[in-house]
Amino acid sequence: MSSYRDWDTLEALKNSPKGRLRYNQQCTPEEEDLLSQSICMLSPYAGWVLEKIIPNKTLINASECQEYMQDLNGLSSMSAPASPVPPLISPAETDKKQEEQIILESCKDVDPFLRYLSRVCSWNQKLEILFYSTFFQEELNARLDYVNRYNRSLAEKAAEQFKRFEEMLELKQRQEKQKLEEQLEKDSKEALERQEKLKEEHRHRAKLLSLKLREAEQQRQQELERTRQEEGRERMRRLCALQQEALQLIQKIEIDQKLQETLRVDLSIFSKRGNQICGDLSNVVRSSSEGQFPSQDDVIFGERSVQELKLLFRDMEKEVAAAQGRYKAEEEAAKQKQKDAEQQQQQAKAQASGPTQKKTQDKKEGLQSTSDKNIMEQYKELLNRCDQCFNAISALLTSKDAKDKKTRFELQKAVLLPVGQISSDLTNVQEVFKKLNTLLTGGEVRTLEKSVSLSIHALASDFVNYKLAERFVTQAEQEVASHHESAFPLAMVVSGIWERHPQVGDLFLAHLYKKCPYSVPFYPAYKKGVPIIDYQRELGYNIDGSVVEPQDRFLKRMSGMIRLYAAIIQIHNAFGTVQSHHPHGLNYGWRWLAQMLNLEPVVDITATLLYDFLEVCGNALMKQYQDQFWKLIILLKEELFPRIQMVTAEGEMGAVVRLRSFLENILQRKTIPLPKGYQRF
Repeated sequence: MSSYRDWDTLEALKNSPKGRLRYNQQCTPEEEDLLSQSICMLSPYAGWVLEKIIPNKTLINASECQEYMQDLNGLSSMSAPASPVPPLISPAETDKKQEEQIILESCKDVDPFLRYLSRVCSWNQKLEILFYSTFFQEELNARLDYVNRYNRSLAEKAAEQFKRFEEMLELKQRQEKQKLEEQLEKDSKEALERQEKLKEEHRHRAKLLSLKLREAEQQRQQELERTRQEEGRERMRRLCALQQEALQLIQKIEIDQKLQETLRVDLSIFSKRGNQICGDLSNVVRSSSEGQFPSQDDVIFGERSVQELKLLFRDMEKEVAAAQGRYKAEEEAAKQKQKDAEQQQQQAKAQASGPTQKKTQDKKEGLQSTSDKNIMEQYKELLNRCDQCFNAISALLTSKDAKDKKTRFELQKAVLLPVGQISSDLTNVQEVFKKLNTLLTGGEVRTLEKSVSLSIHALASDFVNYKLAERFVTQAEQEVASHHESAFPLAMVVSGIWERHPQVGDLFLAHLYKKCPYSVPFYPAYKKGVPIIDYQRELGYNIDGSVVEPQDRFLKRMSGMIRLYAAIIQIHNAFGTVQSHHPHGLNYGWRWLAQMLNLEPVVDITATLLYDFLEVCGNALMKQYQDQFWKLIILLKEELFPRIQMVTAEGEMGAVVRLRSFLENILQRKTIPLPKGYQRF
């Protein structure tokens, strides 16, 4: 081993816990006596150690080794005087080879320290240090064994404690989990209790609310019953008042028989009809009295009865006035005849020669009682065409064959459904026109789940033309009469069909003239001997059995048809290019208005129809005829309107007031606004 490595080992031993021990080299006298008395015994192997280790060290000189060996021999002899010193033998030859090897290994690192001590200590001290080194090595090994055993026991304890800790941790987790579950269960129980409590409160409130609702419903029913009774009593009072008015009217209608004989007029038809109306009204009042209260239909029936009695009384007055006029004329004629006879006698006596000169008087012509001759001829011709078409399709209309009935039903659906679906939407109007035009041109159209065409029957074409024209007029009676704005979408379809299918237009005019003769214009005159009901039917009234519709409903229907007519004549080329002119354009509107001004006005009808026609078609006529139109309006206001006021009773001035207000407004503004509904088309 080199000196460098020896000094490193020595330095490491010096820094070890044992190397840091301090030894006192100066012994006291007491310590020296103690050491002198002590006997140091070395083992037989000490010599082998000194022989094998110390002589091989280069740092110890030969004299020191020799002295060291002598001391060892002396000590050996002292410790074992009776036994000879064993020879130094090799570790391979001794029985204690293992022990020697251990001693050698333990002394390898001690040699530098011994060399150091050899310089400062005595040989006894050196031996003592060597002894203690061996002893401490054994103690160290024992201590290491103890420490290892202690560490193992500590590790076992730590493992056990770790197991206990894990068990304790697991126990705490189980306890916390159980505690949490108990808390959750407790909270759920409390939530259920609160929920049950809320349910109970809800049920209680629901009961209270149902009671309040029941009370409110009872109060509402009581209020409704009270209102119903009040309305019923009011209707009963109204019905009784209508019956009283009807009785007063029938008393006026029943004229003395002697007066009838004097006037040479039969008024029994008015008396019979009036008694029949009063009898029907009395039956309604009697049946209403037997029940609880009369219905609104009963009141409407009473109003219609009174209105019909008023019309009957008015017609009777006209008849009586005419009879009185004839009676007075006859009396005057008789007086004039007698006077003429007296004058002739006087002239025969007088001398006179030469032709007598007759004075001519200008005869002032008044208003006409009928329309122009050409218009009436056209009117009769259209009615004849309509009757001919009806006669042509009568075989299909009256057929009892199941196939003909089915064909008739399908064709009617193909016509009635599209017309009934016309609305103010332009797209809808175009679809309806397309469907009707396709049907009239022979194409197939779909009605619900079946396809229909004119090829299914020989009379299908005439049947569809007749029914379509009739349906247009019916739509005007029902829809346009209630909603004036609907006149233009319907007129758009009628005008488009009329331009492409003139036969439908002619049938439409014929149906319109039948239901509304005032659209010609034409006021049917009463013919002697004709029943009053037939005459009223000729005037356009709807008659159900022997009941004539009320005047307000009659005027409403007439208004709807005139409005449709006025809308049609101003719409041209509504669905694409058509080369021909409008078959019934604004010139017919001008002719209608001029003819109305030439006719004697009729109460209600003239004022109502003039107002409706001008409101719908006035703007178009104003743009077309300009100054001539305004001259016609001035003539209407100054000449015809006073005559309208003269024939109208004081209580029936509603239509007259509307017409007067309309004329004043347009003359003041010098313009006529567009009608409602026209802007969309």
